[in-house]
Amino acid sequence: MSTERDLRQLYQDVHFFAAALSEALVSVWEEDRDGVYAEVERGYVDRYTADYVRVRNVDTEARTYYSRDTAIFKRI
Repeated sequence: MSTERDLRQLYQDVHFFAAALSEALVSVWEEDRDGVYAEVERGYVDRYTADYVRVRNVDTEARTYYSRDTAIFKRI
């Protein structure tokens, strides 16, 4: 059962634009060697292109690029 409070996946440019503009907290998930997705970072969308999303870490302020083809982005 899905609710309004569920995490929402970001995949279109407009989703990343809205998350960046509103400074929404985003969760980044990547697949490990066993094929299981795990959360690797939480932060804010700092920049995005057709291929990559740069996320500013919520704790360290470090900026990391993630591929839009391999990572899953969810708005918290």
